[in-house]
Amino acid sequence: MLLIGMFDSPFVRRVAVSMQLLDIGFEHADWSVGRDFERIRQYSALGRVPALVLDDGDVLSESALILDYLDHSVGPRRALLPATGRARRDSLKLMALAIGAAEKGRDQIYERVFRPPAKRHDEWTARLQAQMYGALGEVEKFCDLHDSQSWLFGSAMSQADITCTCAFTFLNEALPDAGIAKRYPQLGKVAARCEAEPPFQSTHVPFFTPSG
Repeated sequence: MLLIGMFDSPFVRRVAVSMQLLDIGFEHADWSVGRDFERIRQYSALGRVPALVLDDGDVLSESALILDYLDHSVGPRRALLPATGRARRDSLKLMALAIGAAEKGRDQIYERVFRPPAKRHDEWTARLQAQMYGALGEVEKFCDLHDSQSWLFGSAMSQADITCTCAFTFLNEALPDAGIAKRYPQLGKVAARCEAEPPFQSTHVPFFTPSG
């Protein structure tokens, strides 16, 4: 299989970490949606990453779809997301908040990097930031209720730990003035525990924000 996209994207990275944890081998195409847009569009009509090219040539785009496919491939006993019950619902809720925050952070970067200074909209940027903070605040509340020495759900790392960590690290590095680590210390503890694990270390690429 071929995983397309750069690891500084939390969406790509959560797929890569999951594939390593599940012992699913893959090749990595370290392609940028900016520099390699047309190349990516040969596999993903939207030009979005991640895109996962399966061994039969089929292509899956969008990280939630890919993660669902991976869990289905390994079966419910090894799946990174609980199959049923309250744990599944709470995991999906937490993941949606974390990914939503990452999307709002990404949009803030796009506003600064791709829009000419005279056309930047400060009120829009402030709204994006408020949405990001709001979502992370809900994740922080959940993390604050749990023992910092344990995983978010159950006795092993789950997709909730992976997704929350990828979102936290991305936002903390990509938006240094947002004070992410200071604002969300409990989420930071979850992320620190995950980042010490080999699948996270091997996929960590510090975010570089182009000037603009």
